Amino acid sequence: MSQQLEQKENTLHLGKSSLTKQNHQFWVLQISGWIGYCIIVFFAIIRPQFTNSDFSLERQLINLAIEAATGFVLSYLQWLFIRRIVVLKIRKVLLLSFISAALLGLLYNIIKLSTYKVIVYQQHWDQAWNTLEFGGWLLFSLTTMFVWTSIFFIMLYNAKLQKEHEMLLRAQTLAKESQLQMLRYQLNPHFMFNTMNAISTLILKKENIKANEMLEKLCEFFRYTLQEKTYRESTFAEEIDFLNLYVSIERVRFGERLGFKLDVCDSILRAKIPSLFLQPLIENAIKFAIEPSKDNGLIEVSAKRLDKSLQIIVKDSGVNGQAFRPAGFGIGISNTKARLDTLFNGDFDVDITQCHPAGCAVTILIPYQEVH
Repeated sequence: MSQQLEQKENTLHLGKSSLTKQNHQFWVLQISGWIGYCIIVFFAIIRPQFTNSDFSLERQLINLAIEAATGFVLSYLQWLFIRRIVVLKIRKVLLLSFISAALLGLLYNIIKLSTYKVIVYQQHWDQAWNTLEFGGWLLFSLTTMFVWTSIFFIMLYNAKLQKEHEMLLRAQTLAKESQLQMLRYQLNPHFMFNTMNAISTLILKKENIKANEMLEKLCEFFRYTLQEKTYRESTFAEEIDFLNLYVSIERVRFGERLGFKLDVCDSILRAKIPSLFLQPLIENAIKFAIEPSKDNGLIEVSAKRLDKSLQIIVKDSGVNGQAFRPAGFGIGISNTKARLDTLFNGDFDVDITQCHPAGCAVTILIPYQEVH
């Protein structure tokens, strides 16, 4: 439940930060764009008229300010319109965007020409209009609105695609987390069944002290597995502590028949590994090598770094005279492969080989990463 709330909070935070960034980009572009528009109009249109006898710089600058302010407002309205319709299909967005740009361009042209007549020439707003003059101004007005529309469309549609991509990644992450959780839930009932069966057997044999000891360790085992921090990944040092706990539970059942040896370099104790993924392999080795044998057995876990990979070997002594177990036996191997595939997207290797005179070794290679 807490993870779902955290995912929801992260989604809302990302949405707010994305919207804030988009608004910031818009206002920077809007302000700088219209300042640039004023500079271009001044040097391209107003500056060449300085030599005219009837030229008034004051009136020209007032007119330019009104023209830019009008364009600023109209382009802002266009931004609001495109932002509202960008959720529609792309063809419909394009059609509606450029129809509105044409209408705003026409309106902008009428306002520009009217203010120019009133302020610069001090005439009535519609005095002495002609088709050639109106058409020339209209081309520039339409071009201005079409340019802004194109910029806004690219900005907003790109943001939409990016948001959809982020949502897809989050959905894939949630699916992966659900798969990992399912695989872990698959292990716990399997182990609990075996352990509770062993406790029941100890009680029937009236070995209550051993049964109580095993039950206490079992409670400690599940307290560890239910911790939030052990959900996905852990360090090798934490995994060793957990394996020692697990083996101590099984030793109540098998006593000295269960030998356990660790050979792990201190330099890899901070290596990041999937949490609890070695336990099913140890359980598998106990099932096939310790349980069916009347002799003492040994399970060895060794680990070392090989360049950019972490090599882990789980080896058991097997049962003398017993045939080699084929690859893929038991829930331990299949579950481990499934978890590794989910976490590393196929970038791992699991190899099962026969040992002499008996037993087998499971060799695992995963990318080497450290917890910082």
